[in-house]
Amino acid sequence: MTAADDSNALEARVQTVLRDLDIAEWEWISIDPQYGDTADFCAQYGYDLPHSANTIIVASKRGAAAYSACIVRACDRLDVNRRVRRLMGVSRASFATPEETRDLTGMMIGGVTAMALPEDLPIYADRRLLEMDYIILGAGSRAGKVKMPPQELAKLPGLEFIDGLSLPDS
Repeated sequence: MTAADDSNALEARVQTVLRDLDIAEWEWISIDPQYGDTADFCAQYGYDLPHSANTIIVASKRGAAAYSACIVRACDRLDVNRRVRRLMGVSRASFATPEETRDLTGMMIGGVTAMALPEDLPIYADRRLLEMDYIILGAGSRAGKVKMPPQELAKLPGLEFIDGLSLPDS
């Protein structure tokens, strides 16, 4: 299977999840993969950075392997050292490497999405996302994004909205 086949399969899986969970009013945005990173996407396609949200895989760095997915506004900074570490119940945590992210999710950085993640992976979303009228998330590959109302994230199994998951980026 080629990388393009992998991307197409991931995008199809994400779209299936969106339909199966009856996510309201979602829009698929096809993009050039070179603009898959959030800041590049916003600059190229004219979207507002605060409306974009990143799904970040966090990994434990001591003891047994543990992972979580965290969704925060692209203009904010995920509070890994305090908030996420406590939520995961680990002594040390950090962003997962691109290799760990790919092995765990099948997705590349710049395309990671909360849809179609492994069922046992905890998903935490910053409660401030709910203040937005829409958010733009990765779509499983670097060739797409999904625009949707943030309230619809609550339909994802295992997702929990968390106060203080992120800090304003200064």
